[in-house]
Amino acid sequence: MSGLLALLDDVAAIAKVAAASVDDVAGMAAKAGSKVAGVVIDDAAVTPKYVHGFDAKRELPIIWRITKGSLFNKLVILLPLALILNAFAPWMVTPLLMLGGAYLCFEGAEKVFHWLFPHGDAHVEADLDVKDPAHLEEERVKGAIKTDFILSAEIMTITLSAIEADGFWMEAATLAVVAVAITLVVYGSVALIVKMDDIGLYTAATARTRFGQNLGRGLVKAMPRLMKVLSIIGTVAMLWVGGSIIVHGLEVTHLWAWPYETIHHWAEMAAHGVSASWQGFASWAVTAFSDGVIGLALGLLLIPVVTRVIGPVMARFSGKPAAH
Repeated sequence: MSGLLALLDDVAAIAKVAAASVDDVAGMAAKAGSKVAGVVIDDAAVTPKYVHGFDAKRELPIIWRITKGSLFNKLVILLPLALILNAFAPWMVTPLLMLGGAYLCFEGAEKVFHWLFPHGDAHVEADLDVKDPAHLEEERVKGAIKTDFILSAEIMTITLSAIEADGFWMEAATLAVVAVAITLVVYGSVALIVKMDDIGLYTAATARTRFGQNLGRGLVKAMPRLMKVLSIIGTVAMLWVGGSIIVHGLEVTHLWAWPYETIHHWAEMAAHGVSASWQGFASWAVTAFSDGVIGLALGLLLIPVVTRVIGPVMARFSGKPAAH
């Protein structure tokens, strides 16, 4: 009998430890999730453009394909890689992040360049020929998953630096919880955004009140403008996040601390120039704007490098024509 009681005590103790571990994972995941909120917003703003122009019946399947790709990026590739690098080569994390940040700067700057100087590209137009919807969908999904990989890498790295876990498995569990939760939130929001026009049509057709009908028609009319706004927000977000990664990486690696120190000084000056309730926003606004400008400048410099050097080299190995 005493042995049974001792066994029950041991089981109860193990259960308490397990419960505490679950609480610790949830707490650390929540803390890390709050720190990556900015990148999450960027991800949610960038993605809707990848389903723009498709038949309404293909929108949710495309989002589901991107969601599965995002989960694969985070759980199968980035989570093990983050844990391995953190354990054996932590010095590689920042350079790899800076490489991803440079890619975001290039992507954002290329869109700005196309807005300012519209021009056609025969190879791009051939790749995105709407006469072949299946090929177009495949290219869009690949592009979305590629962009998601960069943003997911930033999310996982910030999460890893934010958690205070002592053990390998606690770190892994926290990263997995954050990865799944953020992916569901981002792409659930994207699905809601892209189907809002269908919701508006249904509401306008089935509502019994004039207010409901007008609300439905208003949603339908507002969606094209919302998609354009989200496209702009997504581009700005890529420049902001990419620039901030580069600035912070230069400071952390001691390659060039001046940009980070200067922006930090400007942010402090802006915060001191407003009332206490606006200091946080003023500091963030100056920092985000400065990071975005640096991201745009770097991206514009990278455009000829990528299109004239890296692009042709990759095209030679892949067998695809290079874009100009």
